[in-house]
Amino acid sequence: MGTIQVLDEHLANMIAAGEVVERPASVVKELVENAIDASATTIEIHVEEGGLEMIRIVDNGKGMDREDCQLAFERHATSKISNARDLFRIRTLGFRGEALPSIAAVSRMELTSSTSSSEVGTHLLLEGGQLGTISDKAAVKGTEVCVRSLFFNTPARLKYMKSIATEVGHISDYVNRLALTHPAISFLLTHNSKTLLQTSGDGKLLHVMAAIYGVQVAKLLLPIAGETLDYKWSGFLSKTEVTRANRSYLSTLVNGRYVRSYSINNAIMRGYHTLLPIGRYPIVALQIEMDPSLVDVNVHPAKLEARFSKEDELCSAIEQSVKETLRQGLGIVRPMATQPKAKVVTQVVQPQFDLQISKPETPQSSLLAASPRLQEWMAKQETTSMRVDVVPHIAPSIENGTVKESAANYEKLESAKVEAIPLEIVQATLLDQTDTREAFQPYETKLPSQLDIAQDNSAAVGTDQSPPLSEATNENETDSPVPVMYPVGQVHGTYIVAQNDEGMYLIDQHAAQERIFYEYFMDKLAEEGISSQIMLFPHTVEYTAAEASKLEKRLSLLQSFGLEIEAFGGRTFIVRAHPHWFPEGAELEVIEELIQFVLETGENAQANVVLMREKAAIMMSCKASIKANRFLTHAEMESLLNQLRKTSSPYTCPHGRPIVIHFTGYDLEKMFKRVM
Repeated sequence: MGTIQVLDEHLANMIAAGEVVERPASVVKELVENAIDASATTIEIHVEEGGLEMIRIVDNGKGMDREDCQLAFERHATSKISNARDLFRIRTLGFRGEALPSIAAVSRMELTSSTSSSEVGTHLLLEGGQLGTISDKAAVKGTEVCVRSLFFNTPARLKYMKSIATEVGHISDYVNRLALTHPAISFLLTHNSKTLLQTSGDGKLLHVMAAIYGVQVAKLLLPIAGETLDYKWSGFLSKTEVTRANRSYLSTLVNGRYVRSYSINNAIMRGYHTLLPIGRYPIVALQIEMDPSLVDVNVHPAKLEARFSKEDELCSAIEQSVKETLRQGLGIVRPMATQPKAKVVTQVVQPQFDLQISKPETPQSSLLAASPRLQEWMAKQETTSMRVDVVPHIAPSIENGTVKESAANYEKLESAKVEAIPLEIVQATLLDQTDTREAFQPYETKLPSQLDIAQDNSAAVGTDQSPPLSEATNENETDSPVPVMYPVGQVHGTYIVAQNDEGMYLIDQHAAQERIFYEYFMDKLAEEGISSQIMLFPHTVEYTAAEASKLEKRLSLLQSFGLEIEAFGGRTFIVRAHPHWFPEGAELEVIEELIQFVLETGENAQANVVLMREKAAIMMSCKASIKANRFLTHAEMESLLNQLRKTSSPYTCPHGRPIVIHFTGYDLEKMFKRVM
């Protein structure tokens, strides 16, 4: 007698439940997907005690008649597909016909359904997969499924359930994904009568994301859209100031189904490259539409993964779309999400009185008598009453490049107050041959003669590898995403304080120059035929036998970076020349880092040239940039800000940290309680 036997239906369902019903969230997933396939527009999910005590799903879909209610609990009974060809054009979320019998096998289940509110509905009771009673019941159109005592007959599975909070988190996470996938459906999720999610079902994805992540996050989302011949996508992605600690906030929604696609997630992250700090991830909801024949969703027991035709083409297109969206939509980071409230202006008409008083003649002051220019101005202003009552400052004098105060200026000021002369005239009189802007430099501050920040002999960067500055041009005519900023000072030798008409700015000087040098080095590394300079003392490096063998095969790759390197016998290699623009003082360190990059690459090293160039540029820009606690002159700060404005992405350093933070006038007034 043979030993192989066919398992009975009940045992087969319990085994299938081990794959389909992993935890309470799996029950919610399967039942809500059935509701979506039934064309429901409103779905309510009520959960108690993490779903172990009770899960109730109510929808207003098509409903089922008595015959369908009974067949629904048979294994592989489904209305979604009818033949093998349908497997290659799946448009529904469910199609296997395993969910209901598997859930019923490990719970006490109750189902009520009706195809019309005017007809009598059907009510079923099941326990452990066995049909109990079937009866008629008054019901509205739609289906209500109630699952109680989940895993009551599988104590081993129940024993290893996580905490209630963990199970609720899994349920909430998947309902959130379904809400993102179907914004036209109104979802309501409650746990122990507490509302966790409620969406309006108005069809707007942004409103769903606001319900899930909050209104403040929704305000910082950028719309993304694009298409190719085979694919079409749309959705929202967060700006760089909104990040999370893991990838779970990347939602890929394919043909109305949430799937985990590592290739698409990686394409999105490549689009954010150098814009996010290490270990931080954006919030993204990307809806992708394609012909069902181009995707296979029948590759995972829970249908959470999919395989795509022309996957490389899709990932490349999404990566470019993300980059373009961020390029157009990014801006300077704001520390607050507050926006100025609309002010109600109340106009009060106040009676006006003629308070003109005849001015008695006064003798001319010594300042007025000594300046023909002032006398000319006084003659022109005889008929006007516009005067400056008090002149708050007198410009200091400049001697030998150093700003100093002059006591004589203050004596003249006292005389000037009597005549109420405008400030600009007084300045022009005292400083006829001095530039006004230079005159108001901070006291005892040396005026540098060079504008390039790398010219200072105490800087870590030499003149020869500094990014060249173009000649002075009209700043208003340059097309830069960063506005013109005028430096005011420094904080702790690390942050530059600048201002303009739009408010105040804080700039991380190291991150700013890191971005400048990164783009400079990327351009240099991409040049054909990189010129090198001979080292006075060649540098030798020694590696293990395995590393030396690998390096000897990849010397051409290092030579493409401008290094003149060759074998020097045994396991030793000698470097005779390197590009002249390597960071001064860090040449040897850069050389050894480049060699290490080559050693760490896989067999197809030539395919990773672009990635290696980028790593090298990031490393060199970090070593070449000015560090914290380095105090800059006013001209050096101004030069740094001008160079930053000429970069293609002046918002973040190559490591993804923000460069500029903007405080608007409203932000400052809000912090000081000037506005409430």
